[in-house]
Amino acid sequence: MKRTPLYEKHISLGARMTDFSGWMMPLQYSGILQEHEAVRTAAGLFDVSHMGQILVEGEAAGEFVQRLITNDISKIKDFQVLYSPMCYPDGGTVDDVLIYKLDVDRYMIVANAANTQKDLEWIEHHREGNVVVRNVSEDYALLALQGPMAQDILQKLVDFPLEQLRFFRFAKGVNIAGATGLISRTGYTGEDGFEIYAPPQTAVRLWDRIMEVGAEYRLAPAGLGARDTLRFEAALPLYGHELSEDVSPLEAGLDRFVRLDKGDFIGREALFKQSREGIQRRLVGLEIVDRGIARHGCQVKADDRPIGQVTSGSFSPTLKKNLALALVESRFAEENTYVDVVVRNKLLKAKVIKTPFYVKRYKK
Repeated sequence: MKRTPLYEKHISLGARMTDFSGWMMPLQYSGILQEHEAVRTAAGLFDVSHMGQILVEGEAAGEFVQRLITNDISKIKDFQVLYSPMCYPDGGTVDDVLIYKLDVDRYMIVANAANTQKDLEWIEHHREGNVVVRNVSEDYALLALQGPMAQDILQKLVDFPLEQLRFFRFAKGVNIAGATGLISRTGYTGEDGFEIYAPPQTAVRLWDRIMEVGAEYRLAPAGLGARDTLRFEAALPLYGHELSEDVSPLEAGLDRFVRLDKGDFIGREALFKQSREGIQRRLVGLEIVDRGIARHGCQVKADDRPIGQVTSGSFSPTLKKNLALALVESRFAEENTYVDVVVRNKLLKAKVIKTPFYVKRYKK
């Protein structure tokens, strides 16, 4: 079982640890609801060092990355971050990744922890031109400081004016509490915040300093449990749930990240066909009207027949409702359509509602 550089810190804080994709990670500290609320109202600090980093560099790096992804890397500038799915030729999803443009010929691809090795092999298999691909995951510890107070807290520890760092932009070579690292205005919670890439040997000191400075802002350590409920409320996809090798980004509602007009890329033909002919199923939001929580894998029915299944479901701590994301036949995807969800052999009435369930707010 792999451990992040902060493993002993989590143990000392009394975290409840769990196996996540072969990593021993903190599920919760004080409790998922409390940590969720801290991120929505103040700030939370996450250890996400299990995420993978793959460096692609060389004269043909930009062209190569462009062929790997569905989004358009040619539109971004240095120090900008791009979100994009990577697809198989049949349109299914390899992974959804963040791509950091470090330079004209250097890109860092941030992969989901469970997919790092698979992504690396996929990228290597398709490597062409003057390109070098390296797994640099061990070069980084990754902390996520998320919430409306995140900027106020982090500004006390860096020599960079964070108000100048726009959403999905980053700064590298920043002095962060004595360590040199990269800061990006990104996150997976539906709140404003930052992700901090720093040398692993500095992780504990960096964590301690952030927590120390953040105490007056009600900063709380937060685990993977709250990270999941937060991303769920913001309807951010989780690979293996809303996205998979059997689910295309178009089915998952990620149309704006699929640039069919940019030129050829892996999966374009299949996705173009889906777009032209119309997709047969769509990801929708559900509000569970009856009492009960629909979880991943629960069957969705209409007219007494199966029409799809729940991809993620939870009680929403912010909205105080039982909600779900579900992949259903397209004709049942219109808002205010009523369907049934099978939970423990019982049919629970549910209504299709707009997503995201929660819309981020910035402290300005």
